[in-house]
Amino acid sequence: MWHTQSIQQILEKLKTDIDNGLTSKEIETRLEKYGLNKWREKKAKNIWSLFLGQLKDALIYVLIGAVVITLFMGEYIDSIIILLVILINASLGVIQEIKAGKAIAALQKLASPKALVKRNGSIEEINTEALVPGDIVILETGRLVPADLRLLETINMQIEESALTGESVRVHKDAQSILKKQNSALGDRINMAYMSTMVTYGRGLGVVIATGEETEVGKIAEDINTTESKTPLEKRLDELGKLLGKLALGVCVLIFVIGYIQGREVTELFLTAVSLAVASIPEGLAAIVAVVLSIGVTKMSKRNAIIKRLPAVETLGSVNIICTDKTGTLTQNKMKVSAFYTLHTGTIKLQDYAQQPSVNLLAKAMVLCSDATLNAEKSSGDPTEIALLKFADDLKLNRESWNQNHKRLEELPFDATRKMMSVAIKNSEETNIYTKGAIDRLLPKCTQILLGDEIVPLKKQHNLAIAESIQKMSSQALRTLAVAYKPITTIPKEENWEENLIFIGLVGMIDPPRVEVKPAIAKAATAGITTIMITGDHKETALAIAKKLGIAQDKSQAITGQELDSLNEKELNNNIVKYRVFARVSPQHKVAIVRALQKAGNIVSMTGDGVNDAPSLSNADIGVAMGITGTDVSKGASDMILGDDNFATIVTAVEKGRNIYNNIKKSVIFLLTSNIGEVVTMLVCILAGMPTPLIATQLLWINLLTDSLPAIALGMDPDTKDVMQHKPRPSTESFFAHKQGWRAIFGGLLIGALTIAAYWFGFYEHGYSPFDASIPEEVLSYARTMAFMSIISAQLFYSLAFRHYRLSIFQLGLFSNKPLILAIVVGFLLQLLVLEIPLLRDAFKLQMLDGPGWLMALGMGLIPLLLNEILKAYSRIKKPNKL
Repeated sequence: MWHTQSIQQILEKLKTDIDNGLTSKEIETRLEKYGLNKWREKKAKNIWSLFLGQLKDALIYVLIGAVVITLFMGEYIDSIIILLVILINASLGVIQEIKAGKAIAALQKLASPKALVKRNGSIEEINTEALVPGDIVILETGRLVPADLRLLETINMQIEESALTGESVRVHKDAQSILKKQNSALGDRINMAYMSTMVTYGRGLGVVIATGEETEVGKIAEDINTTESKTPLEKRLDELGKLLGKLALGVCVLIFVIGYIQGREVTELFLTAVSLAVASIPEGLAAIVAVVLSIGVTKMSKRNAIIKRLPAVETLGSVNIICTDKTGTLTQNKMKVSAFYTLHTGTIKLQDYAQQPSVNLLAKAMVLCSDATLNAEKSSGDPTEIALLKFADDLKLNRESWNQNHKRLEELPFDATRKMMSVAIKNSEETNIYTKGAIDRLLPKCTQILLGDEIVPLKKQHNLAIAESIQKMSSQALRTLAVAYKPITTIPKEENWEENLIFIGLVGMIDPPRVEVKPAIAKAATAGITTIMITGDHKETALAIAKKLGIAQDKSQAITGQELDSLNEKELNNNIVKYRVFARVSPQHKVAIVRALQKAGNIVSMTGDGVNDAPSLSNADIGVAMGITGTDVSKGASDMILGDDNFATIVTAVEKGRNIYNNIKKSVIFLLTSNIGEVVTMLVCILAGMPTPLIATQLLWINLLTDSLPAIALGMDPDTKDVMQHKPRPSTESFFAHKQGWRAIFGGLLIGALTIAAYWFGFYEHGYSPFDASIPEEVLSYARTMAFMSIISAQLFYSLAFRHYRLSIFQLGLFSNKPLILAIVVGFLLQLLVLEIPLLRDAFKLQMLDGPGWLMALGMGLIPLLLNEILKAYSRIKKPNKL
């Protein structure tokens, strides 16, 4: 058993090198032998299963029953057409489901965890799936353990193993420990780390001993069934579909009853009622929404916004506050020390520096108290720590000699609550503790201060001088970081590490704002979205950057975490909307800020990257994790991951989210309008005592054409430029807000009226009326052809009108949505095939139209679109400045 063997035995058994890791050749061999580092997933449905799933619908069962009935009646052509429509509809559903599934799988792959490993003598970050036994894995606070590991090194490491053991208490790990019992409980194996657990403190090194199904969590993977729950949008659409379904079924039953009372043929009535029910119930809504969402989020991922949870797309459209970190998100995350302070030198700009021993110690302490690496232009680690290494290089100091002559004994890693990091360093002459961190946390721990080569007691005037230096640097948007030390003879208890320190000095670092951020903040403001900066930086530094970016205007809009603590809950809730900058805050403050903003009625997006950011990310309406600097824990708690850690990407995602939602809305309203048109046509004609204007097979064909290609194409409409000139959409807003419900009803009534007019014209052209007692079959067939061609041309043309509620199709660009134009063209070509091919024409009981008939059908089809364009033009003239 791995936990009973020594580190050397483990390394020899796995044939790996703790310093260099595995070679590329060995990795390939082991991948072939052990496979990818993932357990057997839930078996994907095959095409046949997906196809059968599409047929599991009560109305489909009724249609299949209709096929059987028509076969017994000898109406073979009707049977074949109904069956073909069922098969084509199911096939389209399968295609849509596969397309959506592939897109979502691709997104999940983008959001998959990474592992930091030693390979080929260097450190690299890889997908966890690529790990093999023998890989040397670097573990840090905030990372998920990517495979089962035997720990090789541990520095104050704690791991939260509740995902595996159910115990929420953090487990302290010790790599040097060798257990005697082979059957030790998982929670007792302190020299092991297991897949899917989380490093909550410290850091360490481990070697992979098991991957995939061989891991402890992999062995129980069969019991871990994650079921996909429906998104709020899908639930809302399901409810809408059920409501409309009940209404449609009610209308169909009414039509059947009225037709029966009128003495119409029962079988024809039954087929017509069932077909109308199928045509009028928008059963394709969920599939269309899935396709539109998957296409939209795939496009977003290409722009560095990786959506982990589809509900986030819907919520993005409602966001009215973006809470963002400063460093790396609003700024370039390219820190550079430009000024420093010691008691001996005072505040000095880097370019004005002359050699001083106290400054050498300042740089040395910063370098030794760091986990970053810097070799020429290659670097790794925290950007702040990299800047400190560059600081030593700029001073022309020999970092390499320090690293060679000093050994790190122990450390207290940086903690977001303490805001400090400490290391115990030994050389041939002495042992010191070096501590770097936020000045307001470190200075109270100091009792002495370095003055040149002399150590003197820290007095009030020293504190005032330090405060003056901080104020000066902060007003120039410099971020300050302080460092102190103390000599020791033995390693003290952890709680005594950061006490009675000797203050050395502080540095001021600049992290310039990203060029694209200021326009993005202005764009968000135009869209009714307020940007709030939440940072651990000094108040003056944060405010200086906020002013440059247009986030805040004056000091009254900035508050510190300490000042927040002085407010009670009521005061915080009442005043929260006043502030634009929250400085010197802890992760607990972030949660309080989010909740207060939400209580004020806001939809909040929050960014984060650390382990302690997980609560605020979970509490926010949209949690946004940093893709580059973010920990696995923060990514796991988020709804969206920024691939480039850039604020501008959040605004782009909000814009894209709004457009996706609008496109879904377009598809929904278009489908409802079309279905209302069909119901109105059938209901009015039957109530009036006319022959049924459309037979069952024709209704099913109309449903097949309009419920697929045009609706999906509308969902792929290009982004509209004015979407960010509107205020955020209320989260409770329905699809029928802003008179969209009336628009669907008006459009449906208009299409129905025009179809009835075309139907009547078919009789009139041959000298008959639809109310005549005796109508030749060919005249009735011709009139139905007129209704059939008119309703489809009206729906296809009218789809163009749904692209924007106010702008003309020419302002948008007639051909800017090529998929929609293609859908309309394909729709008309299919109509022509049905009409021109004798076999199909007879099957659908149609007749060729003459010149006036064609003009009437196409003219009637164009009227809804033309009328809509006239109404839009009138609206633009009447209210030219309205968005």
